[in-house]
Amino acid sequence: MNSLKLTEVSQNNLKKISLELQKNQLIVFTGVSGSGKSSLVFDTIAAEAQRQMNANYPAFVRNRMPKYRKPKVMRIENLNPAVVVDQSPLGGNQRSTVGTITEISSLLRLLYSRIGEPAGRSASQFSFNHPQGMCQECSGLGQVNVINIDRLIDHEKTWNEGPVRDGKFAVGTWYWKQYAAAEYFENDVALKDLTQNQWNQLMYGHPEKLAPINPKLEGIYRNYERILLKRDLSAYGKHYEEKQKELVVQTVCPQCRGQRLCEESLSVKIKGRSIADCVQMDMNEFLDFLKSLDQRTVSEVIEELIQQVQRLIDIGLDYLHLDRQTPTLSGGEAQRVKLVKHMGSSLNGMIYIFDEPSTGMHARDVSRINQLMQSLRDKGNTVLVVEHDPDVIAVADEVIDIGPLAGKDGGEVVFQGSYMELLTSDCLTGKEIRQSRPVNRSTRKWQESIKIKNATLHNLKNVTVEIPKHILTVITGVAGSGKSSLITKVLPEQAAETIKIIDQSPIKATNRATPVTYLGIYDEIRRSFSKANNTDIGMFSFNSKGACPICKGKGETTVELVFMDPVINECESCQGKRFSNKALSYTYQGKSIIDVLAMTPKEVQKLYYQTGSKRLLEKLQAMIDTGLTYLPIGRSLSSLSGGERQRLKLAKAIDQKETLFVLDEPTTGLHLSDIKKLNELFQRIVNKGNTLIIIEHHSEVIKSADWVIDVGPEGGINGGEIVFSGTPEELLLSGTITGNYLAQSMVKAVKEEVDQLKATKHLTNEVSMVSSKKV
Repeated sequence: MNSLKLTEVSQNNLKKISLELQKNQLIVFTGVSGSGKSSLVFDTIAAEAQRQMNANYPAFVRNRMPKYRKPKVMRIENLNPAVVVDQSPLGGNQRSTVGTITEISSLLRLLYSRIGEPAGRSASQFSFNHPQGMCQECSGLGQVNVINIDRLIDHEKTWNEGPVRDGKFAVGTWYWKQYAAAEYFENDVALKDLTQNQWNQLMYGHPEKLAPINPKLEGIYRNYERILLKRDLSAYGKHYEEKQKELVVQTVCPQCRGQRLCEESLSVKIKGRSIADCVQMDMNEFLDFLKSLDQRTVSEVIEELIQQVQRLIDIGLDYLHLDRQTPTLSGGEAQRVKLVKHMGSSLNGMIYIFDEPSTGMHARDVSRINQLMQSLRDKGNTVLVVEHDPDVIAVADEVIDIGPLAGKDGGEVVFQGSYMELLTSDCLTGKEIRQSRPVNRSTRKWQESIKIKNATLHNLKNVTVEIPKHILTVITGVAGSGKSSLITKVLPEQAAETIKIIDQSPIKATNRATPVTYLGIYDEIRRSFSKANNTDIGMFSFNSKGACPICKGKGETTVELVFMDPVINECESCQGKRFSNKALSYTYQGKSIIDVLAMTPKEVQKLYYQTGSKRLLEKLQAMIDTGLTYLPIGRSLSSLSGGERQRLKLAKAIDQKETLFVLDEPTTGLHLSDIKKLNELFQRIVNKGNTLIIIEHHSEVIKSADWVIDVGPEGGINGGEIVFSGTPEELLLSGTITGNYLAQSMVKAVKEEVDQLKATKHLTNEVSMVSSKKV
């Protein structure tokens, strides 16, 4: 009972592996992307634990819970209940915040209802989601929709020149004539020169100056407000829907000034602070406020609030505020917020499963996550972690490396043992960890730059900085320091150049889209099948003639149940392949279309080596260069992770020249060996004359840069400044948080190499050689 035993696991690409995992340990699973780590940990252990737990509930409850298919495993013994803390978005909408998702807001509302002055309010009166507490103007959202009049009106033009950017107000139209005849102003005067009263008449109407043609003539703003803000436009055609997207913007609610609550609720204070003031503090400031309270009647509430806030600080989210909307959190931030819910739990005998918990974290903060996972283990739980970060791997009680490579070349256990044993092993992960690469001392020189001046967005403190052109610049800093605000928001606004931002946001495509359709090379593959079989090209698309007639190319069928959520099953006709039997009967070089879509880029390259176009082979190579060697070219885009989406976007844009690229943490989800390949790709991109700016925490990317800009010194209100700008070599001696941790990582790598040599008893000249290495 002290170990979890798995026998012959063959889920996805796993090759009937058998494992025994000791319980109450911190076990880290490593391996290249696509090796089978997630298939083992999430699709087998987690899925079976949750499937068996759900089976204990009544049928009515089960039908409303997530469905888990039985994994492909002969036997699992001694399985405990599992808690999965992954990187899936927290979801929600504008009403879902860090405060509501962590339940801190509930405690805070209770606190204000008990000791707030003036007294006499209920807890619900401090909720922006409750009619008693919400601002009536914005319904508790803090923002209202308005018409962006500057997008609609050209202030330089006169009425006779047609200043309204909408066809219905074109010169000579009925709408135009109504205002031309209204005698609000001289029709040959530029709108920018109108008096305030004349402008108000044109925009908002005027009861005393009615138009002779239309006595009910409303102002232009009121007209668009009535049509675009107060109607359901689905019945009014695409013109108005497009105008709504173009003209309607959100702005701070004028009634509550973005604080979401009604005036009565905002008037209640504790030590001069309203509840809205509290939710807009960062965690450190909020903690100080809580500790300053001395109220015995609510001491338990205050103590629980302090503990909850301290947990957010402990996992490196001290820069967040409780009013931060959950849909705006990154995958790494969302995972850490979920972790807060479990940190105070008194449960033991559980399996906690983490998916790359270091994602999005500065090296300084990784140790905090390690301590929290170790504390969960010490409470009597088993902690399973899928991870690439060497600092997380180093604290494992046991490391299990899956590989040796990805896809069909993976799916085996290539190492199981301690961290020190990993360093002496021949597996790819061990080799990469013990290879310490020096910082770039041959940096490119730069002459031209892009200047950002006086940036004040979010927490940026009047930042002015030069970003070099035609070299590789890495933007560093702790989470929440202002890196993304500076580069992804301010830079595009101030720079004259066109900037290509490649981030981890979802690709705008349906679940029928795949990597090859996104890259624009599927048509060539379909044409090759069409030509070889002398049949219609549509036969090789699951969106056209080749689709399975039962599921219409979806690969699944949906059963609608009255009063219950629909049940989605794999299509029994095509077994999820999406194609009809007729389409699958045709082959190209012995492969059916579904066989090709299941191939990795390298396999497709080999298939089309003699017959494929240069563009087809280059796009496949781009997938390989960006670390997507393992990804089947027919995988649904909706199933890709954030890091995979970003690398696919990069693969699409890679052949552009003289472009300014911005990448946001492109190493997310990548093994050290893949990061090495990605670094080589970055160098090739810059060598083509491009400017490459990378927001990144990973030391291997920082060391390969030509120029580093460090933002900090901390996150939130304690960040927003440029604390360093220079070469990677200069960063090591800068004294900044990033510089110190980069230097420490290099010293650690040298020490580990020494320890590894000692462990293998090669202590002669090699030890003195390694010991004399200079950082």
